Formats: sequence, structure tokens, C-alpha cells
Amino acid sequence: MNGVVSAAVPVCYVRNVEQAQAFYAMFGYTETQSGEENGGLWSYLQSGSQTLLLACVQPPVIQAELPLLIYLYVDDLAAVQERFEAAGHPVELIGHPSHAPGGEARTKDPDGNVVVFAQRTGTPADRARNTDEAARSTLIRQAAEAIGRRGGAPAACQIGLADGSPCEQPAEVKLADAWGETVWGCLSHTDEALLNARSAFIATEDDQGLGPWLRARRGHPDALLGRPGA
Repeated sequence: MNGVVSAAVPVCYVRNVEQAQAFYAMFGYTETQSGEENGGLWSYLQSGSQTLLLACVQPPVIQAELPLLIYLYVDDLAAVQERFEAAGHPVELIGHPSHAPGGEARTKDPDGNVVVFAQRTGTPADRARNTDEAARSTLIRQAAEAIGRRGGAPAACQIGLADGSPCEQPAEVKLADAWGETVWGCLSHTDEALLNARSAFIATEDDQGLGPWLRARRGHPDALLGRPGA
């Protein structure tokens, strides 16, 4: 097949490039290129064959409430954990899922974005089996809890079963895609959709979106009420 992807570069929008560089340096990332364009700064980082682009623009990009920014595999989870803790960055061990039997941990970058890192080798699978399910669903549950705090979900899962029959589990996570399709799902069907539906992502539904922010920025009287004023 021609035209296949040869490389993927995650883009991370940050408020301070130097602080972000220092954080990701603990994963082995070093800057290979940098520059300035239209008043914004960018820094291209490399760690082995892996790349990461830091971008700083003004005004800063509004960050969404997401459970995860980036997922990284490392060859020595304990060593990375020690570096972060020595630098004052708290690290939380999540568990030993089947895709990361050597362990999975979570920390936050200087912008508050969640970064999860894991080790593909290590703990035998039979020892990790008890924590596999809980670890696998951790990120989905975090998103569900964040959305639950804001309300807005329908009573039942809208995805349904594979045979077309309805799912009676409560709707906890809203999904969307780049074409504007949205659906509320239970934790199980949300997990299934994220694994199988290309371009699907976790969305939120509340009155703190772009419209209210723009109206507040322009001094509109309905802004703080979340009303759809002009």
C-alpha cells in the first residue's frame, strides 16, 4: 500500500516551553529544532526514535478537561519514577495491565496535563491479572467522574448491544468525532468504541465551552449564565 503513515508527531500546547522541556527531558527527550512563527514558539523534541512537538501560542489555547494527554512506554519504569520524584513531580502507580506488565504510572506536566507511562516487560502476566481490569478502565472512569460532576448525561447508554438491542447500563461518558457525531455510552461500550471507532474521542457537555468563554471575553451580560446570547 502506498501513502501509509511513516511517523506520528504528538503536539503538546504549553504555556512555557522551557518548563515543558525540563519535564519531558526526564523521559529522555532533548530538543533538536526550535523556532518562532506568528508570535508563537515551537520546540521539536526527540527521544530515540520518538518525537514530540511543544507549541506555545498567544493567547494560550484553552485546555479541555481530559484524563490523559499522552501515553508513553519506557524501558525502566522505576528509574523514570525516581527521576520525577527527585524533581518534585508526584507519581501515582496505577497497576499492571496486560499491555504493561512491568507497571503503569501517572504524573502531570507543568501545564496540568496527565501523562501516563508504562513498561511493556517485567511482572509476569499471572501476577498482573488481578489488577488488569481496574487499570485498563482507570482513564475511562476518570472521564466519567469528571462528566458526572457536571451532569448532562441521559439515563441509559445510547450505543446499545451488537445485535441492536438497547443497553440498560447508565450513560456515563459522551463520545464525539471530527464529523460532529455524538453519543453517550456506558463504561464498557465507551471502551469498545474508543478501541474500534477511528477518530472517536471523549467529549464533555456543559456550559463552560467556547461560546460562554467568547461572550465573557467580550463582556456579554449572559456570559456567566451560560445562555446562548448573541
